[in-house]
Amino acid sequence: MPFLEVNGVRCFYHQVVNGGGLPLIFIHGSGGSHSHWHFQLKGLSGAAMLLAPDLPGHGRSAGKPAESVGIYREWIYSFASSLGLTRFVLAGHSLGGAIAMDYALHYTESLAGLILVGTGARLRVAPAILESLRRGLPPASMTELAYGSLATPELLQQAALEMASVDTAVFLADFTACDHFDIMEQIPRITQPCLIICGTEDRLTPLKYSRYLMQQLPRGELVEISGAGHMVMLEAPEELNSAVARFLDKLS
Repeated sequence: MPFLEVNGVRCFYHQVVNGGGLPLIFIHGSGGSHSHWHFQLKGLSGAAMLLAPDLPGHGRSAGKPAESVGIYREWIYSFASSLGLTRFVLAGHSLGGAIAMDYALHYTESLAGLILVGTGARLRVAPAILESLRRGLPPASMTELAYGSLATPELLQQAALEMASVDTAVFLADFTACDHFDIMEQIPRITQPCLIICGTEDRLTPLKYSRYLMQQLPRGELVEISGAGHMVMLEAPEELNSAVARFLDKLS
């Protein structure tokens, strides 16, 4: 699990190198870290070279979180460039999906495909949540909102502990970036193959967001996972991993 200097700032990333084909970079969501892709880093270890960085100011990475998807997009560009990657697949969850789509609009040539998990072309955040975070208070209902009926009590307990450990300033920056994100009119310009995955019980980025992406993306396909919520990669890892493995096979 190495560290890397990106634009002069030390960042952490998890790497799995025993797979062939195109490299796959995972981008976590708001307030998260590479650990949100734990089951993918294990379950897809033979499918591709896997990379899962902690965004600046998240997890074990230094630096500050950004209030702009564009800033994160440029950081991912620098991260990939620092590793000498010229063509790869991006997988993004929620805010990470916004970063991945924005990347596709600006750096088309380097992307072979996109995997968009629990995300949307516009990611408005409820004003009450932003106001709570400005006052330094994490939204009380966030854990419950993030998971569906597939989530076990153990997973919910772990999620609550993780959320409590993250500075509210990190959530505020990330949610501000989400709130300002809107590429509704630009989605048809993303021409790479796109796998869209969403839980049917996602209350933070509802299924209609993913269905809109499927309708607007020229090469989009949608996988709906019954009973999963917003954290579908943790709630239904086997189903998600199977969909991703099939998608990577098609790309190769």
